[in-house]
Amino acid sequence: MSSRNAQIISGTYSRAILIAMIAWLCLWPGLSTCAQQLRVAAASDLQFAMTDLAIRYETKTKLTLAITYGSSGNFFAQIENGAPFDLFFSADISYPQKLIEARFADRTTLYSYASGRLVLWAPPRSHLNLAEKGIPALLDPRVQKIAIANPDHAPYGKAAVAALQKAAIYNQVKSKLVFGENISQAAQFVQSGNAQVGILALSLSIAPAMQRGERFLIPADAHPPLEQAVVVLSSSRNKAAAASFLDFVKCPEGKAILVKYGFTTAQTQPGEKNP
Repeated sequence: MSSRNAQIISGTYSRAILIAMIAWLCLWPGLSTCAQQLRVAAASDLQFAMTDLAIRYETKTKLTLAITYGSSGNFFAQIENGAPFDLFFSADISYPQKLIEARFADRTTLYSYASGRLVLWAPPRSHLNLAEKGIPALLDPRVQKIAIANPDHAPYGKAAVAALQKAAIYNQVKSKLVFGENISQAAQFVQSGNAQVGILALSLSIAPAMQRGERFLIPADAHPPLEQAVVVLSSSRNKAAAASFLDFVKCPEGKAILVKYGFTTAQTQPGEKNP
């Protein structure tokens, strides 16, 4: 065997050993040098709050979060069909409860992290005077399209329909409704001009890109409570990491971030203000 061939074989053998050692370290509990990744399914109303939570948490730990946003109902169906998430942050507590009943989630981890609120939102210079008129402003002839999340699988969409029904204008405006796949897409419809008004999550309407719009906070008693909950999934391979992140969400710093984005937390700490 030539010395060149011997060097090639030796180099290949060394690389194989190195790869095997790295794989062993990643799999061996307590010795891993590889960054863990936590897979999070999050309701779309958490788009800004969850990003903030993730950034703050990642700076404190070696854990990284892979966050997917969507409608709670769609996530529920995906998880039932084996979607590989570790944590599910739902916009409606009923979905995590159903997963627990079907043994797809751990009952002991269920946590009601916040309550959401609905707002009417229109772009700047819409001149609809939402703040004064409230829901009846939707009867304005200039309002041709009203964006809401799809009520078939999005909790904020169901709440929007309930608010319109309570205001006794649902039958008058239902032909104007356009459905986003989730509440984030509904907000995009209004921002892009494809709808004149949206019935959106407060947490999205106070984000920087939407702060300058017209806004009316829909009374909390105008629709069923938007009690939002999180649960660790039974199929999670990172239960300890999931519990660690959940502890951060529960702590004063985590709750303060949720409050910052318009959520009402179950137990507001001294110095925090709920909307």
